[in-house]
Amino acid sequence: MGVDTLQLFIPRIIKWAVDDLASFKIDVRQLSIYAGEIICIAILMGILRFVWRRFLIGTSRVIEKKLRNKLFFHIQTLSASYFDQTKTGDLMAHATNDINNIRMAVGMGMVALTDAIFLGSAAICFMAYINVKLTLFALIPMPVIVWVTRSFGKKMHRRYTTVQATFSELTESVRESFSGIRIVKAFNREQIETDRVAIVSKKYIAENLKLVKITGIFFPMMILFTNISLTIVIFLGGRQTITTTITPGDFVAFISYLNLLTWPMMAMGWVTNLIQRGSASIDRINKILDTSPEIIKPDKKIKNTDSVIKKQITGKIQFNNVNFFYKSSNAPVLSDINFNIAPGSVLGIVGPQGSGKTSLLQLIPRIYDISAGSIEIDNLDLKKFNLNDLRKNIGFVSQEPFLFSGSIRDNITFGATIDEEKIRQATKSAAMYETITGFANGFETIIGEKGVILSGGQKQRIVLARALIHNPPVLLLDDPVGQVDTQTAAKIIRTIRTLSRNKTIIIVSHRLAAVQFADRIIVLDNGRISESGSHESLVASNNYYAKSYLIQHAEQIK
Repeated sequence: MGVDTLQLFIPRIIKWAVDDLASFKIDVRQLSIYAGEIICIAILMGILRFVWRRFLIGTSRVIEKKLRNKLFFHIQTLSASYFDQTKTGDLMAHATNDINNIRMAVGMGMVALTDAIFLGSAAICFMAYINVKLTLFALIPMPVIVWVTRSFGKKMHRRYTTVQATFSELTESVRESFSGIRIVKAFNREQIETDRVAIVSKKYIAENLKLVKITGIFFPMMILFTNISLTIVIFLGGRQTITTTITPGDFVAFISYLNLLTWPMMAMGWVTNLIQRGSASIDRINKILDTSPEIIKPDKKIKNTDSVIKKQITGKIQFNNVNFFYKSSNAPVLSDINFNIAPGSVLGIVGPQGSGKTSLLQLIPRIYDISAGSIEIDNLDLKKFNLNDLRKNIGFVSQEPFLFSGSIRDNITFGATIDEEKIRQATKSAAMYETITGFANGFETIIGEKGVILSGGQKQRIVLARALIHNPPVLLLDDPVGQVDTQTAAKIIRTIRTLSRNKTIIIVSHRLAAVQFADRIIVLDNGRISESGSHESLVASNNYYAKSYLIQHAEQIK
């Protein structure tokens, strides 16, 4: 406001100077005084402009940071089913482009809007002070400008929403290509991937060009109306000057104020552009922030939920008529699953691919929630537990090991401060200690994106060490020996057998050697338990388990 107020005094000084010149009542000294006043005002305006830009634009950066952090935190709270249906590239576009648009709208957009409103209103008041009639004629285009701005603003909002959605598609296409670059190279798909991204890029450009058709008309139209006002002032104001209705100084000052009004009129286009872009981005981000996680901690639908406080569990697990299906499919993945696991015992799960083994494991830490039935731990409904407490008691080794791009130590400890001896013990238990110490930098070795420098078996063993390091009472292992050689698999199996003395373990594996020591083995087929028993009883049954055992045993003999 201070900058705009100072700016309004400059035309007054010019008026005095012009009137003095027209009446030949001025000398060099007085002209120097007028020039000095304008210079002083300009310097003060420059200082104040720096201060408010530093403050307001800095504030918009703080808002950007808080919004990005809020968005990232909220996304992490959403359930796994949300990510099954949402592209990573779309989320990346939200966290970058959309938030940047909001920052621009909150920062420069709101600053320019406030500046335009205050400066425009003040300029009109000063113009009316000089001559009301001339001011009214100069403002003739204003109602048209308001109507055009409102009409074009709605169209801009729709176009910006489409452009942002297309940008998300482009981001996802590029991310997929870079993420799978090794596969792309292996199959000589470089040109195909380039063409695929080019198609999406072309679509993005096409949507932007549609937007440009609107903004390209809007901005010149603002300038046209501004020049119409200037034409009216020159014609009518010039006549009033000739007839001495106003002084030459008033005429020059009026044009100066009209030029100040030109910025608000032109800024309407730019500000509308920024705010509509920001508004479209806010709508997209609010859609995410308004999405509630399906899995809450604890589930309020379960009676007496808040009374359950259990930081440590013993490991007794019970499935009662459990059914489960993914939202994307109406076909059940698991049906009528019933079994009990005593604390400190081992349950093996086998079955053909797609039989629901991995899905069953993911129900226990509530990565997904069951569709029907119930799961109990220590005789308490799973949904009564605080989610953080539940997962702290469960070590989970996924079928597809995921590693971050940091060091081996960071991937094992997950950023926590852990005693060195515990790290060594966990990696020894996972049969990975000697491999790690064989690297030049040992535990500080940087493994690259998704552990690119490691083999599949090495990744699997680091993930196993990650699960073991906190010594959880329940251990869920999804095919922990699927990507390792026979000798390493034997070491890992020996570790698991040792751990079974004081942990409840559920192990899924296609290698029957990894589960044959289990207290109980269940066979899943099409989401149902088709067989159940010990290794010996299942081998004697001559069903799926027995046939698989004979095939694998024959392969080992070869």
